[in-house]
Amino acid sequence: MTEAILEPDLPIIDPHHHLWDLRPMVPAFPEPQHDFIAAIAGAAYYTFDELQEDTRGGLAGGHNIVGTCFMECGAFYNAAYGDAKKVVGEVEFVNGVAAQAASGLYGNYSPCHAIIGHADLMLGDGARPVLEALLAASPRFKGIRHAAAWDADPEVLGPPFGSPEGRYLDPVFREGFRHVGELGLTFDAWLLEPQLGDLLDLAKAFPDQPIVLDHCGTPLNIASYRGKLHENFDRWRHSIHALAECENVSVKLGGLAMAFCGMPEDGPAKGHNSEDLAALWRPYIETCIEAFGPDRAMFESNYPVDRWGASYDVLWNAFKRLAHGHSQDEKHALFAGTAARIYGIEDLLS
Repeated sequence: MTEAILEPDLPIIDPHHHLWDLRPMVPAFPEPQHDFIAAIAGAAYYTFDELQEDTRGGLAGGHNIVGTCFMECGAFYNAAYGDAKKVVGEVEFVNGVAAQAASGLYGNYSPCHAIIGHADLMLGDGARPVLEALLAASPRFKGIRHAAAWDADPEVLGPPFGSPEGRYLDPVFREGFRHVGELGLTFDAWLLEPQLGDLLDLAKAFPDQPIVLDHCGTPLNIASYRGKLHENFDRWRHSIHALAECENVSVKLGGLAMAFCGMPEDGPAKGHNSEDLAALWRPYIETCIEAFGPDRAMFESNYPVDRWGASYDVLWNAFKRLAHGHSQDEKHALFAGTAARIYGIEDLLS
């Protein structure tokens, strides 16, 4: 699905995309598990060339993508660094991509200008040397994500995903979490809608730690949750408003095209237009913006995962339709300013 670009001059910082090569995982996941990975990911191989093709960053004909933030996804780990520090390999790889793009050969934009890596906070105090190694690996490294997605129904997440129940409540996790703030780093949280109370508890326990809730809190329309979005909407909305009362929490507006959320249900890439997608997402996006305000909310592509439901151009057109009633200052925050401030990349907008 292709569409004419709406508001083509509006600056965008895409604060959430991945780079990966899942091909080495094929032997490790016999069918149908690998089909599941490929279906939700939309691409087994997604590195700079694919990102450039989707964003057309700095080039004519696309949305005005001025920069992006890479989000960890367990790719390009370097086993030579040992089990705890192998995550440094991912940051080193992405820093190389950013340096490649900084040559100016690929358009006047800055992909991976911020890098969100991963450290296992279940190392407790042992997480600090890992965080310090990540900081040393790149000046673009801004924070970490340690996902906590879990559900009692194993079909919700599938074999490649999931963590133990109550990860963010674990005292050992919180011992490691303390070091994130001490080193001035951000924390991205991914968990599922029924778990949002865990993040609320964490945010209240660490009120000075900047936390970004990914994917509107991941409402579920998969497996045993299929067809229950309306039934669970009020519970989700209550959790969002409770989290918004914590001034240290921000929210990413996106991820709804994932297979987990099922908006749309028929993926991957069935050619839905931006008007249809905006109508599907409106209750969730508008609730998040109302609760957090534009200064603590940012649109995200979550690519290539959200390719399940939308092409890159159509995805951002849908977001622009959803932001139509907002002022220019509010749009600036939602599409670029909030991400720039939270991830410390205001230079992209100067």
